Amino acid sequence: MAGGFAGGGPAKRADLYEHKTTWYFVLACLVASLGGSLFGYDLGVSGRVTSMDDFLVDFFPDIYRRKQSHLNETDYCKYDNQMLTLFTSSLYFAALVATFGASYVTRNKGRRASILVGGVSFFLGAVLNAAAVNIPMLILGRIFLGFGIGFGNQAVPLYLSEISPAKMRGAVNQLFQLTTCLGILVANLINYGTEQIHPWGWRLSLGLATIPATLMFVGGLFLPETPNSLVEQGRLEEGRRVLEKVRGTSNVQAEFEDLLEASREAQAVKNPFRNLLRRKNRPQLVIGALGIPAFQQLTGMNSILFYAPVIFQSLGFGSRASLYSAVISNAALVVAALISMALVDRFGRRAFFLEAGAEMILCMIGVSTVLALEFGEGKQISKGLSVFLVILIFLFVLAYGRSWGPLGWLVPSELFPLETRSAGQSVVVCVNMLFTALIAQCFLVSLCHLQWGIFLLFGALVVVMSCFIFFLLPETKQVPIEEIYMLWDNHWFWKNIVKEDADEEKASKG
Repeated sequence: MAGGFAGGGPAKRADLYEHKTTWYFVLACLVASLGGSLFGYDLGVSGRVTSMDDFLVDFFPDIYRRKQSHLNETDYCKYDNQMLTLFTSSLYFAALVATFGASYVTRNKGRRASILVGGVSFFLGAVLNAAAVNIPMLILGRIFLGFGIGFGNQAVPLYLSEISPAKMRGAVNQLFQLTTCLGILVANLINYGTEQIHPWGWRLSLGLATIPATLMFVGGLFLPETPNSLVEQGRLEEGRRVLEKVRGTSNVQAEFEDLLEASREAQAVKNPFRNLLRRKNRPQLVIGALGIPAFQQLTGMNSILFYAPVIFQSLGFGSRASLYSAVISNAALVVAALISMALVDRFGRRAFFLEAGAEMILCMIGVSTVLALEFGEGKQISKGLSVFLVILIFLFVLAYGRSWGPLGWLVPSELFPLETRSAGQSVVVCVNMLFTALIAQCFLVSLCHLQWGIFLLFGALVVVMSCFIFFLLPETKQVPIEEIYMLWDNHWFWKNIVKEDADEEKASKG
C-alpha cells in the first residue's frame, strides 16, 4: 500500500508502556487546548467585523459607500480592498515572525512558557483593537494578536502530543482543533449580538478576545510541563514525577527510558534548524513542516472562515441570512471535530485525509458550477440555489473539519523527533501562517478577478494534496511519538533517502 508501514510496528519498548486516564491528565489537556480558542475566536470575529457598517464607517468609508451604493447588486468585488484585507492578514504575518522566537522559548524554557507568553500577547492585542481610533492602532493590535497566536500554535499542539499516551494521541491533540472550532462558533454568535449595538458593537466583539486569553494564561500558571520537555531540559527527576502523574501509574520505566534516549540524541544537536535539513529528517521536513501546513490553507477553508459573512453577502444573502449561514458552517466544524476525535485513532490519519478529500473536491466543483451558471453581474441567485450553495459549503466544512483541519496540526506535531521537535513545529507554524496570511490577503481580490474559478482552483489543489498524502504519508495512529521515525525505514519512498543518510553517518564515524 502506498504510504503503508510494513515491518510489524515499532521495535522498542512501546508494548511495555502503561497508562490510566486521570483527572490530572484530563484537566491539563483541557487547559492547554484553550490555545485553540484564541486562534478560533479571531478567525470568527475578524471576518464579520470587516463587514459591519459601523466598523467600515470608522476605518474604511470608501468601502462603506461602495457597499451602500450597490445594495441590490450581487457581485464578486464589493469588498476588494487591500488595506481591509491587511487588517486580517497582518496578524498572520506577525505570527509567522513570532514563531521563531517561540521555538527558542519552547525548547529552552518549556512548552508551558510559550503558552503563557501567547496568552499575554493576545490579551494586549485584544485591548488595542477594542480601543483603536485609527488604522495603525488596529494593525498594531493585530500584530500583538499575531504574536500570541504564533506562540500558542507553536506550543499547544506539541504539548498535547507529548503529554498524551500513544493510543489516545489523535483524540487528545484534536482538542486544539475542537477549541478552535468552538472559538469560531462563539465569535459568530457574539457578532450576531454586537452587530445590533451601534456604533461600538464591533469594539465589544474585538475586546472580548481578552476572555480566552485570560483563561489560557491563568490556566497555564497551573499547567505541568510535559515530561519530554523536562527531560530535554535536564530536569530528570521532575520529568519522571510528571510522567507518573499524567500516566496515572508508577510503572513508567519503559517510556521514561525512551524519553532519556531521545533526550541524549537531542542534546547532541546544537542547531536543530540545520538538523532539519539532514536527509534522515527529509520526510518530516517535506511532509510535516512544508507540505501539510501549506496544503491545509490551500484547501480554501480559511477563506470561508475569514470571509463567510462577506461571501454570503456578496452572493446576495441579506445581512442576517449571511450570519445564519456562517453560523451553520461553523457548527459543522464543531461537529466534524467531534467526529474526528472519536474515530481518528481507530481508522487512522490517512483514511480521514483521503475520504474527506474526495468529498471536498466534489463540493468545490458543485459550488463553482452553480456560480458559473447562475451568478454574477447583478444577477440574483434563486432561493433554492442559495440553499443548495449553503449545503455544499456545509458539506465542505464538515469534510475539512474532520481531516485537514485537525490533522493539519496533529500529524506534524507527532512526526518530529525530540531533537528537532520545537524547530520543526516552528517551521510548521511559519509555513501555516505564511499561507494563511497570503490567502487572507489575496482571497477577496482573487474572488473579484477569478470569480467562480477560485473555487474550482481550490478543488484542483485538493486533488494535488490528496495525491501527496496517498503516496508520501505513512499511517501514524497509535505509534509512540518517540518511535515515529521508524516508519520511514519501512516506507516505499522514504526508506532509500533515510538509509543513505544513515550509511553516510556510519561511514563518517568509521
